[in-house]
Amino acid sequence: MGSIQFNSNRPEDTFKLAKRLGKLLIHNDIILLEGDLGAGKTTFTKGLAAGLEIQKNVNSPTFTIIKEYIGRLPLYHMDVYRVEDAFEDLGIDEYFYNGGVTVIEWAHIIEEQLPSEHLSIYIYHDGQDKRILKFEPSGARYEALCKELFNENLSD
Repeated sequence: MGSIQFNSNRPEDTFKLAKRLGKLLIHNDIILLEGDLGAGKTTFTKGLAAGLEIQKNVNSPTFTIIKEYIGRLPLYHMDVYRVEDAFEDLGIDEYFYNGGVTVIEWAHIIEEQLPSEHLSIYIYHDGQDKRILKFEPSGARYEALCKELFNENLSD
């Protein structure tokens, strides 16, 4: 399966799609978020959190690197933008198979530490409120996840 593109006309569309994805996630799923500064990576993560039934407000862990939230599954939200050494031992690999969902913003910075199977999502500006979201699954689990996400009725 190749990549899948979704055009978002407003932040609410991005949130809604991410919430639908969050409802489909299972333990040990790994989501990598890349894209333009201010394009909506945190908005997307807030939607995922809503789909995971997390009640707490989600914000970017830019200065703390990792934030944990509890819901239907734990959410491990990471922002590695400020990591200076790609080989720095942050202990993030301990989160990958810890029974929760791992979301990593700016994942390319620590590419060498990432599992080969994951879902990469690229978010790009396409005007003032419009965004292009490109989903690239790596591995059978994530291909099936994308098929399920995009075969569902988008009116949910």
